[in-house]
Amino acid sequence: MAARLLRPASQETYEKVFGMVYVGLMANVLLAVSCAPLLLALAVVRDPLASWPFFVVLSGFCAPALAGVFGCFAALGSGAASEVWRPFRDAYRRAFGRALAVWFGGAAVLVVLGFDAVIVARTAWGPALAPFFVTAAVLVVSTVVAVIVVLATAETPVRLRDVVWPCLCLVARRWYLAAANAVVLGLAVAVVSVQPVVGLFVACAPLLYVVFGNTRATVAPLSER
Repeated sequence: MAARLLRPASQETYEKVFGMVYVGLMANVLLAVSCAPLLLALAVVRDPLASWPFFVVLSGFCAPALAGVFGCFAALGSGAASEVWRPFRDAYRRAFGRALAVWFGGAAVLVVLGFDAVIVARTAWGPALAPFFVTAAVLVVSTVVAVIVVLATAETPVRLRDVVWPCLCLVARRWYLAAANAVVLGLAVAVVSVQPVVGLFVACAPLLYVVFGNTRATVAPLSER
């Protein structure tokens, strides 16, 4: 047993490990470059909440960037560990317009939910509806991410109207994965906010890979059609 534990790993194992680390680091760099306008605005503006409509528009850069990162993860699963730029570029281009559409659609729903939550919070029965608003927000975010994953990994072009409703149903059915994704995404945003360099160039890829894996498991029935 001791001999087996101390035996060096095979060269293939080392190649896979270094390939995954390389893909993660490069995915972080490509994500940061793709979201550069949003990151620059966040660094310049002192109070982003006061200019939230402006940042909602700038957040659209995240949609195709996430599609590109998910495309890198999908290529990693297929064994193309050395390829980073090409899968990112292909997924970015393939999902660009539809990813923006579903992103801004989800953002509009979240804005409406936010306004309603602020109004309801002033009433006596507002706290009783807090779970509803939290659940609805998590469902919207998870559905948007699920659609982007489908768009980024689909071998053939798909229409939004063919995947939005199925993704919503699958996310609601596997709500525990949606809740886990919400926690991981919240952690990613928190890390980037507190330590931007560490968050963008180290932590983002592992956290997004967890979200990618959970989401692929959630939308797996779509690939069986």
